[in-house]
Amino acid sequence: MNLIIQQARLLDPRSGTDQITDVYIQDGLILAIGEPPQLTSFQADERVNAAGMWLMPGAIDLATWLREPGLDHKATLASETRAAVASGVTTLCYQPEPATSIDNSAAVNLIRKINQGLQLAKVEVIGNMTFKLEGKRLCNIGGLRRVGCVGVTNGWQPFENLNVLRRAMEYTSTHDLTVFMYPLEHGLAAAGVMHEGEVSTRLGLPAIPSAAETVAVAQIIALMELTGSRVHFCRLSAAGSVRLIRQAKREGLAVTADVAAHQLYLTERNVLDFDPLCHVRPPLRAQADRDALLEGLSDGTIDAICSDHQPHELDAKLAPFQQTEPGISALETLVPLTLRLAEEGVLPLLSALAKITANPAAIIASPAGCIAPGAPADLVLLKPEVLWDFSLATMRSQGKNTPFAGWSFQGQVQRTFLAGRTVYQAQEAN
Repeated sequence: MNLIIQQARLLDPRSGTDQITDVYIQDGLILAIGEPPQLTSFQADERVNAAGMWLMPGAIDLATWLREPGLDHKATLASETRAAVASGVTTLCYQPEPATSIDNSAAVNLIRKINQGLQLAKVEVIGNMTFKLEGKRLCNIGGLRRVGCVGVTNGWQPFENLNVLRRAMEYTSTHDLTVFMYPLEHGLAAAGVMHEGEVSTRLGLPAIPSAAETVAVAQIIALMELTGSRVHFCRLSAAGSVRLIRQAKREGLAVTADVAAHQLYLTERNVLDFDPLCHVRPPLRAQADRDALLEGLSDGTIDAICSDHQPHELDAKLAPFQQTEPGISALETLVPLTLRLAEEGVLPLLSALAKITANPAAIIASPAGCIAPGAPADLVLLKPEVLWDFSLATMRSQGKNTPFAGWSFQGQVQRTFLAGRTVYQAQEAN
């Protein structure tokens, strides 16, 4: 379908563009911006009046636990991609977990087959580093690279020893593949369920010290220097980790990092009433850690913001705090929470958008995440003046486990395009 999106405020973080203009779309790609294409064959099937709206690249979420196949009682690709496009997210990175292991090309192809039948959002796959994520035997990482995995990970599962991790990093380096590392020293974390500090002492809950993360970050950086591998650090939560990543970047190591959006707004104090919706991994930490994360975003130490979307069935959160499953159904709050950073002056608007578009696109080597001639027309139209309330009743995700129900946000998605095709349109949109 050929489109002209007219008089939108185009926001493209990659080029730094912020202007009111027209965008021409042909055959799923952006054909031209501003001036009409010099092609007599171009005929618009639709002209979209976008006056007063923002046009931004579709968000790219580096961490979504999509559950299917294997944990379909929690969520499915259909439910979560539907929630994604309604929330301005057009690319999801599938995160393997023990029950949805990505050991081989057949597993990757199955996910793709399911998603191709849906045709809502793109799903990029992150494969396993070790079989069944057990941390013992390396997977055929080269085979996963050839079948199109954008990276490999062992998730939150421990390695048998550091030598296994070293060999895995060497293997990925030879195939020019990014290692997605979840930094956690499991011996220090033990059976902890929240941040070690004043609040955990008051509540009497088993706790996880910040050192459980920072020690692991230091180990991984040392192995990066040894192996020459490229590492993306997932879900930073501690101030010490931000300092270590900042130093690694100064020394020229091929390192990137992300933070979950909820870590930028919530702290250990949100657990004071034993709210299981705030049971997450890594845990919500102290205010000083939150401040360091915001500083890391501002100075470029932290490259991306992700949802760390973990939908759960109702029963998973109906138990005493330490017996509940960690995680937030966070896909639908990624874009709103990121926009709030700009509203609150934490980041300039284009810088905030870069954390969920251009920067994650660079991390997974995706051509999306920008608005430029030749780029995929994965786009979002948003009304910036609309105030709306986020509620469980309107959530599209199968998982309703969120602490953000009742929060008010400004700026609402009106229409989402995937390769120039409308995959979501709000009822009130023209």
